[in-house]
Amino acid sequence: MVMKTKRRYPIGAEVQPAGGTHFLVWAPRPGKVELVLESGPGAPAVIPMKALADGYHGAMVPVATAGTRYRFRLDGKGDYPDPASRFQPDGPHGSSQVVDPTAYDWQDAGWPGVSVKGQVIYEMHVGTFTKEGTFAAAQNELAELAACGITVVEVMPVADFPGRFGWGYDGVGQFAPVWLYGEPDDFRRFVDTAHQNGLGVILDVVYNHFGPSGNYLKEYSTDYFTDAYKNEWGEAINFDGKNSRPVREFFLANAAYWIEEFHLDGLRLDATQQIFDASPEYIVTAIARRVRKAAAGRQTILVAENEPQDSNLVRPATAGGNGLDSLWNDDFHHSAMVALTGRNEAYYTDYLGKPQEFLSMLKYGYLYQGQRYKWQKGRRGSPGLDLPPEAFVLYIQNHDQIANSGRSERLQFLTSPGRLRAMTALLLLAPGTPMLFQGQEFGASTPFYYFSDHDPELAKLVREGRAQFTQQFRSLATPEMQSFVKDPGNPSVFEQCKLDLGERERHRPVYDLHKDLLRLRREDPVFSAQAPRGLDGAVVAEECLVLRYFGQEGDDRLLVVNFGRDVHLDPAPEPLLAPPAGMAWGIVWSSEDPKYGGTGTPHPDTQENWRMQGHAAVALAPVPREDKKDA
Repeated sequence: MVMKTKRRYPIGAEVQPAGGTHFLVWAPRPGKVELVLESGPGAPAVIPMKALADGYHGAMVPVATAGTRYRFRLDGKGDYPDPASRFQPDGPHGSSQVVDPTAYDWQDAGWPGVSVKGQVIYEMHVGTFTKEGTFAAAQNELAELAACGITVVEVMPVADFPGRFGWGYDGVGQFAPVWLYGEPDDFRRFVDTAHQNGLGVILDVVYNHFGPSGNYLKEYSTDYFTDAYKNEWGEAINFDGKNSRPVREFFLANAAYWIEEFHLDGLRLDATQQIFDASPEYIVTAIARRVRKAAAGRQTILVAENEPQDSNLVRPATAGGNGLDSLWNDDFHHSAMVALTGRNEAYYTDYLGKPQEFLSMLKYGYLYQGQRYKWQKGRRGSPGLDLPPEAFVLYIQNHDQIANSGRSERLQFLTSPGRLRAMTALLLLAPGTPMLFQGQEFGASTPFYYFSDHDPELAKLVREGRAQFTQQFRSLATPEMQSFVKDPGNPSVFEQCKLDLGERERHRPVYDLHKDLLRLRREDPVFSAQAPRGLDGAVVAEECLVLRYFGQEGDDRLLVVNFGRDVHLDPAPEPLLAPPAGMAWGIVWSSEDPKYGGTGTPHPDTQENWRMQGHAAVALAPVPREDKKDA
């Protein structure tokens, strides 16, 4: 009797509804492929695989099921893990394990998914978010994140990678959640719990390269890679050359897999500028289409990191774009760093941190949309004046930028408390999509170093490369600062990055600042609107700006942000400062509230005209005018 197979994806081991497991692998390089069952149900056994069309090999094994460990033997000479393994219990060099995704009992049947508008993103590295560094431990903190005002958790890459610790960007097992954080069902439970707490979850995926260690793809086919393009991190992936169709399908299946089998709400695509493809349909566009289809009616978010700032990524495919939802806006971070620290060296060279930069970004997204950019000796960015505010993810901290700050310190150690509170207000009340990096909401004192665990030879190269990278900053290139560059392979470096969640209480003023701002953003109808062209602003002093958010029927909001010393604006020839007819401005929030560690907030609109407090931000809303004489 021939058992019928039912497959969801074109690669990998899939448990069959009627029993047994079907194994399918793309392996055009070897002449013979055998399935080696090493342990668990059906083992030990060596089973010849049937050669199928286009270099695929398949085998139906009635006795294999969830828990069976296996590898593929190629031409009788080597046993290798499955390129599409769903789990690697011993890491990328070990055997693959059959996983039954239907065994998990989901509790999120009514979850509608999430769209990008209205979201507050939280970037999380599972290995350092808690002391335990597991999905299960992180799951226990999701309710608190929701209570803080977070709406979407962006999980840094979990695709299986080598070693005991790492950021995850050197992944080699695209379908296998790394064993360091738990089993696949632990990740499913994390997502399920997030949904039960009203949180979406998107996953950071790396579709631009594979890591150098534990990558056995060339044993199956050299056509996974191409030398037609130069990639910053190794060999470019072959999306448009000879035998690229199965490679494209590998990544399209992976994108759908995370959405379907883990109920994820979307993906963050790492470094899309290194995804090279001259096909009629760019692979990123195809990924977006596959994700929407896999969601089966649920709303999804697709975010891109794109260093050249290609705005076309977030335009609809029907308009010639790539169909994503949002782009990381490094411009906002870079301007913020210059404003907060006074340093504009290396890739901060083309930013002054001036109020006009923030006003322009809040109105138009990217700061650079095709102008010349000294640091890169060319033009940077592309036009995006037509894009809605939510299409830009804004942040003042993320994993890369904290790690690049010399000692990998958090921002509170690089600037003054008042300036940071003011910048936090600008970030969290901006009409873009704000993102916080884990621990930022309570002023985490822990650093976030670059860390990776590799064999000694590779670790040496990584260590040297990291030291060389920091030397683009003049201040970090000095001998005294080079001594502070940490060894990424030192386990203690990784351990130092683990959050101390007890700081939520010990740093209560910082935590309350973020919670109150997120509540204001969420509950205030004007701040929450994210309306295109919904604000205007003016620079009223060298380091001071005012932003006018336009509401319905004159129900406007005013945000005054001053990164410099006290400003006395007299005269005040700026119409955006004028309250709506018959109204006055009332303070609804101030960064100088004593509960946040501030020194109190005198009303800025005084009988002596406007007085803007230094290193402060104040949000105002219309209130009935009491003093008719002052009309």
